[in-house]
Amino acid sequence: MVVPTTFSGASSHGTCSHAQCSLPVTRQPLQTGPAQQSRARQRRGSLVPMAAALRRPSTEELKQTKLITAVKTPYEPNGRIDLPAFDRLVQHQVNNGVEGLIIGGTTGEGQLMSWDEHIMLIAHTVNMYGDELKVYGNTGSNSTREAVHATRQGFAVGMHAALQINPYYGKTSMTGLQRHFEACLDLGPAIVYNVPGRTGQDIPDHIVLDLASHPNFLGVKECTGNSRIQGYTERGVACWSGNDDEAHDAVHDHGATGVISVTSNVVPGLFAAMMAGRQDDMNASLQGLISWLFEEPNPIGVNTALAMCGLVKPVFRLPYVPLSSKQRAAGRALLQPFLEHIPGASAVNEMEDSEFHTLASF
Repeated sequence: MVVPTTFSGASSHGTCSHAQCSLPVTRQPLQTGPAQQSRARQRRGSLVPMAAALRRPSTEELKQTKLITAVKTPYEPNGRIDLPAFDRLVQHQVNNGVEGLIIGGTTGEGQLMSWDEHIMLIAHTVNMYGDELKVYGNTGSNSTREAVHATRQGFAVGMHAALQINPYYGKTSMTGLQRHFEACLDLGPAIVYNVPGRTGQDIPDHIVLDLASHPNFLGVKECTGNSRIQGYTERGVACWSGNDDEAHDAVHDHGATGVISVTSNVVPGLFAAMMAGRQDDMNASLQGLISWLFEEPNPIGVNTALAMCGLVKPVFRLPYVPLSSKQRAAGRALLQPFLEHIPGASAVNEMEDSEFHTLASF
């Protein structure tokens, strides 16, 4: 299959309509280090985009991925995606044992992206890192039509699997819920995402168990706790914890495959160690930092932490705003002991309010 490098027919609203949108997959090769330069040179010399040339992982390989980071999307001061900073973050993930990434998830602020940006970032990640990481695109939506269209585009540019959330706000019936997921699963491998605190609707066990018979069903990212996870894993359903504070025990006591993590943006190597083997003391030592990262709705905490560590520019797309100066002072005290485990960081700075930029339009 040859992956298309552009789509035609842009939406007048700046997001993809059901008609295909205008979308440059890669505007320029990004060169953030020797490995990236070599990779970019090799790919520029190929007539076939790397997304088409890479071997896609099998469903079983995808099901066995332990540590998946819901990766942060960094921004330039003008509000556009900062691709060089993104590449540095991703390379730190690769170097520290992370096996997969969620692109444009809640943490990556897919909800604040146009679909043009969203699919571009999936394509860029596949082309730059698809041979080193499993790439899961968050192509779900509360509109089945939109989820199907975005998921088709994601697979066209090479993503390995999708993350599919249940319809939120405009909730549907149980029959509608099942048909929504089936329509998305028909397109390729997917993890179903259950986070009723954000969607306002729990995905019942019987829906998940019915979906588990679909050949493209990978499992569920479950945010309602470890007892629910154990109930699924005992019936053969793969689960990833969606709660960083519970993830270690989810894996080692309740049968979870792994975690889809926010905190691994900051300390990827420690989370990789906790997924690889039992690390009770390490898990206990991280609980204060995890609590601080989720003191306000995600991704406010992780955005602030990465800026304080100098890993991203202190730019926020509204409605997200940085943690308060008092919260940042507390965070610095929690981050400092882990500094050697924060790849790319040489210091943790509390920062002044005036150093942060919040953007309502860009």
